[in-house]
Amino acid sequence: MNAQTTDPDLEHRAEALKERVYVTFTGLAVIIAMQSHSNGLAVGEAAATLAITVVGTLLAVFVADLVSHLAVHATLPTRAELGVMVRVSFGAFAAVVLPLIFIAAAAFDLWSIDAALRASIIALVVSLILIGYLAVRRVPMAWWKRLIVLGAEFVLGLAVVGLELLAHG
Repeated sequence: MNAQTTDPDLEHRAEALKERVYVTFTGLAVIIAMQSHSNGLAVGEAAATLAITVVGTLLAVFVADLVSHLAVHATLPTRAELGVMVRVSFGAFAAVVLPLIFIAAAAFDLWSIDAALRASIIALVVSLILIGYLAVRRVPMAWWKRLIVLGAEFVLGLAVVGLELLAHG
């Protein structure tokens, strides 16, 4: 086992990054579903749907962290461990701040709801690309291997978006 896998700060950052990816895909799924049924969609309904879904997902992640801690350690988490769980779980909400801002812009008639949802999809896909880049930028591997990893992530991300479109098309 190397030092990277035992460094608690690295483990917490890895967990936070993982949760951000989950929330980004969740937000993407919800926004794609809303866009496919956006005829007559109210701005408040769109914002509430996205926020409620993401908060529900984050609560589920928090409960899963708590239950897994109990199962593995047979004890409640310490205050510090609980703080980390809360930060990791709910810090991922930041992934949908930009889509919520876009939807708010539609509330002020700066954009249509369709334009806000389209911009949100683009922002979330770009976010996934940036997360992928940040994940592999310091990995000691040849540039072409890094490119293969990013390409595979891109293809898998497209597959997820394609499946979501298929489900809501």
